[in-house]
Amino acid sequence: MHTPWGAHAASPRQDHRATVEAGMDIGFIGLGVMGRPMAANLIAAGHRLTVYRDSAAAREVLGNEARFGRSVAEAVRDSEVVVLMLPDTPDVEAVMRGEDGVLSALRPGTLVIDMSSISPAAERELADEVAKAGGSHLDAPVSGGEVGAREGTLSIMVGGAPEAVERATPVLEVLGSRISHIGAAGAGQVAKVANQIVVGVTIEAVAEALRLAEAAGVAPDAVREALLGGFAASRVLDVHGARMIKGEFEPGFRMKLHRKDLGLAVEASARLDVPLPASALVHQLMNAAVATGLGDHDHSALRLLADGRTGGLSTALE
Repeated sequence: MHTPWGAHAASPRQDHRATVEAGMDIGFIGLGVMGRPMAANLIAAGHRLTVYRDSAAAREVLGNEARFGRSVAEAVRDSEVVVLMLPDTPDVEAVMRGEDGVLSALRPGTLVIDMSSISPAAERELADEVAKAGGSHLDAPVSGGEVGAREGTLSIMVGGAPEAVERATPVLEVLGSRISHIGAAGAGQVAKVANQIVVGVTIEAVAEALRLAEAAGVAPDAVREALLGGFAASRVLDVHGARMIKGEFEPGFRMKLHRKDLGLAVEASARLDVPLPASALVHQLMNAAVATGLGDHDHSALRLLADGRTGGLSTALE
């Protein structure tokens, strides 16, 4: 069956942390939980970074190894490549289209790599605007969380022209251990939404399975270990199952951000007339979690909803 996104190619690597021979001048926008270690890895690999925005947390990680721009435009102006790592679609649109934004300072030939997780439709519009300004554009959202960002082992899902992917390779190979070219502009974002559906629904399934074990008087840790040896084994069961059992919900990936990603799935469901009932249900559960104060917890804190250990849950679900 024909797919509008084209063929895909995955490129796992073992030497993704290697230092590059000739570093690039990179503007890096977005120094949050994910962006800070990603920027640090690019610097360690020999790239020259101008970053935005300045903060104590960013200074602590990057020290004097990066140049801190006073605006987005300053970070972009002299860069061969611009990397965005921002929370949501409106953030990316503001940074791209703002008065001192990326498009205002983009030089012809500059490559923009958006590694944020945003609406595929919005991403395609931005790709067109970059092309009209004389640049190239890739959407390259990631999976792997803070640990993957820190260790340079992210899975990167790329949408855009093959020649732009080839040009981006020295950057992407530093940040990820698996690079998958999914297809045309926006295809990377579609893959990321699909990823978030699988992860979100699996988190809820693990939460319910462990809740069942506990209610039946069976040790959840013993059940988890047994399931890891069978067909139910998954990264979510391994990592997040352990978090749930220990009750450790410090954020690797915040609930409110996963809620946002599943919102993109719900939007796509309506736009494409494709029912996604499980995605819609988990999106509602994450809405409830955020409403009850779990927005800044790890997304594995869905276990707290399954246990009924959050005040106001019934109200939030109504």
